[in-house]
Amino acid sequence: MLTPLLELSRYCCQIDFLRYAGAVLRQLLIVPLLLGALLMMSETGQAISCAAANTEIIAPYVSHAIKLDAAHPAAEWQTARPVSFCSDWQGENPDPERETQVRVLWSRDTLYLRYECRYRELYLFDDADANGRRDHLWDRDVAEAFLQPDTSRERYYKEFEVSPNGMWIDLDVFPGGISDLKSGMQRSVVLNEKSHSWAAELAIPMKALTAHFDPSLVWRANFYRIEGSKEPRFYMAWQPTHTPAPNFHVPSAFGKLRFAAAP
Repeated sequence: MLTPLLELSRYCCQIDFLRYAGAVLRQLLIVPLLLGALLMMSETGQAISCAAANTEIIAPYVSHAIKLDAAHPAAEWQTARPVSFCSDWQGENPDPERETQVRVLWSRDTLYLRYECRYRELYLFDDADANGRRDHLWDRDVAEAFLQPDTSRERYYKEFEVSPNGMWIDLDVFPGGISDLKSGMQRSVVLNEKSHSWAAELAIPMKALTAHFDPSLVWRANFYRIEGSKEPRFYMAWQPTHTPAPNFHVPSAFGKLRFAAAP
């Protein structure tokens, strides 16, 4: 028979062992949970990385004309911080495989846009006017920019579209209708089917956007993508419009376009 002190000592050791074993078991159980959580964070992080975190885009100033080359972008583009988006027009269903990045530059005479787009599939027109213009370009894969220089006229803005194979259209949008803008926009487009990506650069004359350009004013703008051969197609928006059905023509949802001061 053990003395009371020895028995108490053995009892305490058993308790310590049980506590230790319990702690080890809890750690063993926690590890898979942590790994699962990290995996979820990784997956979520991938989706969030192309979410529209900002409601404004800033266009750095360039003092000279930029040569358009979608495949080999000019160094000046690196001064422009891109905005990214991959969610639908309601801000839902993010898809990193369809991520879009947009950069903007400005000079006294020209507004420059650069799109870098990832895609899952291609759905393109194979016919266009001799100059590449195509009516109803939005019925195929396209990247779009809606620009509103005069924010006091909410229902008036300009629409520019370009496709992965270089087709384009520019429109003047006003209450009750649209008309050809005939902006004189220039473009460069490159499609890389191996990497499932395409890029486009646009040069839009300022005189086609506003009669009196003032870089101190803040414009309204939104950027979009459409992809897919049949409904439900994937309608993407930088700033979600939150309409029940896909609709990009919601000026109240536009973000802000600011022009960085010229040196």
